[in-house]
Amino acid sequence: MRKLWIVLTYLVFFLLIAAPLGKMAIGAFSEGFGGFWNALTRPEALHALMMTGLVVIVVTLLNTLFGIMMALYLVRANWINRRLKGLLNSIVDLPYAVSPVIGGLMIVLLLGPDSALGAIFEGIGLKIVYAIPGMIIATLFVTFPLMVREVMPVLQEIGSQQEEAASTLGARGWTIFWKVTWPSIRWAVVYGVILTVARSLGEFGAVLVVSGNIMNKTQTATTLVYQDVENFNVTAAGGIALVLAAFSAGLLLLMEWTKRRKEVQ
Repeated sequence: MRKLWIVLTYLVFFLLIAAPLGKMAIGAFSEGFGGFWNALTRPEALHALMMTGLVVIVVTLLNTLFGIMMALYLVRANWINRRLKGLLNSIVDLPYAVSPVIGGLMIVLLLGPDSALGAIFEGIGLKIVYAIPGMIIATLFVTFPLMVREVMPVLQEIGSQQEEAASTLGARGWTIFWKVTWPSIRWAVVYGVILTVARSLGEFGAVLVVSGNIMNKTQTATTLVYQDVENFNVTAAGGIALVLAAFSAGLLLLMEWTKRRKEVQ
């Protein structure tokens, strides 16, 4: 019976992961290496990859900063009411419960050109929806829980005794964070960063709604793949998708290495 389950596991792995990846690679090189290279170096692909990189970098920086702050507030801030902490905890998990498409729609309704806030921002020359800021907000909405949920358990596990001792000895806030808190949470932060990059790289639904998928303006790698598939351009879609898959596989290996370092620590 055990051997049967092992065979079934490998079969499911092959059908759900290996076979689609193999088919994607075949499609990417269906016109040879030249076709694959042309798919990656065409102007719209270069622009989409550049936009993806920009969004990933900005979102990762913001998510790291505000994610660590939120985790510290939820675990260490005794001045925050218990009910308010429960509410904030629920809000942090909201992206898990809401479809990314719905999240993108909420941003459009709140900050779109037909909304009051959107009109105010456009009045001062700042366009949110169908522009880079909206894409960053949408991706940040989807990825925000990742850093918080990685750092919070570590903060709860280490407790606050060392930080309180440092405060008693006269250390101030930033000194306590960098000398006491940071060494304990750094690998959790690294793991959260990797998860954020991976999730930002593959985000599709929220970005598609907020960006409008405008070629050479607000198109990311994932939305370009979607457009190529719609246009039956298999080689082009497979080329971009293969690059994203290879990058994601590298991130998975880095995640495993980071996980081992966390366990050793």
